[in-house]
Amino acid sequence: MATEGPATRRVRVAEHPRLMKLKEMFNSKFGSIPKFYVRAPGRVNIIGEHIDYCGYSVLPMAVEQDMLIAVEPVETQTLQLANTNPLYPDFSINANNIQIDKTKPLWHNYFLCGFKGIQEHFGLSNLTGMNCLVDGNIPPSSGLSSSSALVCCAGLVTVTVLGMNLSKVELAEICAKSERYIGTEGGGMDQSISFLAEEGTAKLIEFSPLRATDVKLPSGAVFVIANSCVEMNKAATSHFNIRVMECRLAAKLLAKYKGLQWDKILRLEEVQAKLGVSLEEMLGIVEDALHPEPYSPEEVCRCLGISLQELRTQVLSPNTQDVLIFKLYQRAKHVYSEAARVLQFKKICEEAPDNTVQLLGDLMNQSHVSCRDMYECSCPELDQLVDICRKFGAQGSRLTGAGWGGCTVSIVPADKLSSFLANVHEAYYQRSDRNLTFEKQSLFATKPGGGALVFLEA
Repeated sequence: MATEGPATRRVRVAEHPRLMKLKEMFNSKFGSIPKFYVRAPGRVNIIGEHIDYCGYSVLPMAVEQDMLIAVEPVETQTLQLANTNPLYPDFSINANNIQIDKTKPLWHNYFLCGFKGIQEHFGLSNLTGMNCLVDGNIPPSSGLSSSSALVCCAGLVTVTVLGMNLSKVELAEICAKSERYIGTEGGGMDQSISFLAEEGTAKLIEFSPLRATDVKLPSGAVFVIANSCVEMNKAATSHFNIRVMECRLAAKLLAKYKGLQWDKILRLEEVQAKLGVSLEEMLGIVEDALHPEPYSPEEVCRCLGISLQELRTQVLSPNTQDVLIFKLYQRAKHVYSEAARVLQFKKICEEAPDNTVQLLGDLMNQSHVSCRDMYECSCPELDQLVDICRKFGAQGSRLTGAGWGGCTVSIVPADKLSSFLANVHEAYYQRSDRNLTFEKQSLFATKPGGGALVFLEA
């Protein structure tokens, strides 16, 4: 249950090759053995892109790929972090003086986000140090949430070392907030599913208050993830935070248009809630209130009756203050239509008509078109990959995660799976010079996995 903390399992490490290898590497690195291990999974968002930070429900599932950390508390105040991947250098810092540099999304900063989030939640100042060895098998910058999985894993590591108890929901909320230390103004989907996931079911994740409902996916279909091999790091680029800000501005202009107290409103969902209308009605209001031509900062100021200085200091985030155009109509249209598609997707899964797979596929296809044309978060490689997936038997295919690179998710009838995998592999991966370091992880069928766990050696 969400009110409980993550489960703790006793395992025979020798029976788990990955844990065994991690234990051996830990021993050669630190000269001791780990006291415990923590895992937190990545996720694939099936539908509901870029709407969690607007207040709307999303529909992800955890994948089996995860972050795994071996941990040993130490007597000193030094936090020593190492990674099994030689691309990620060792790092150490005083546990009571955590500084996170927003200008550089280095791997260890994501660990520090989770650590600092727990530290600040409990108001602790005299923390003991620890040795940690991190092993991740989620492809980085692929839209499968490797960074949030590391934040969640670090949060759970810290709580476990402290001997504190937090529910899965509390952990998810703390980790979602703490990831902003690195400058990403995300919603809370990634952290929520990492903690609240359960094997065998996708989840409808709703916010304010945070809750998760099981969504049973159709048995006759498989969800397949395909990596475009174009990397996109949310914390290193401004696209993501600009979209968050465009949605905030759209919410304020819509609120002003409808005579609401716009200065208190931050999210598009709040406008709908205050007006008490349907998502379809909100789409009509967008048509009336906003124009498709981009808005300049000056026009936004005229609409809201504020100065440029007030816009920059009171509304925009520090990293979006120099943006010259805002596409408010397009972003609002995407969010309200995508929020409706999520609810339709859940309803179809529940009612399970004969043509369920086709109906769900149609919604996923509509989602991709909206992400590509209205939210402009696709890229040529993702569009090409989506077309290839549909050509070879996917009923629906769309980008997943923030976009601008990363992965697609496709719904494929189970009886077409093997030919689908072979054909997509040949058409996208073999006919190009793509970076196939993650060959096995570039294209794979996935099923809903479980959430974050603590392992103790039996």
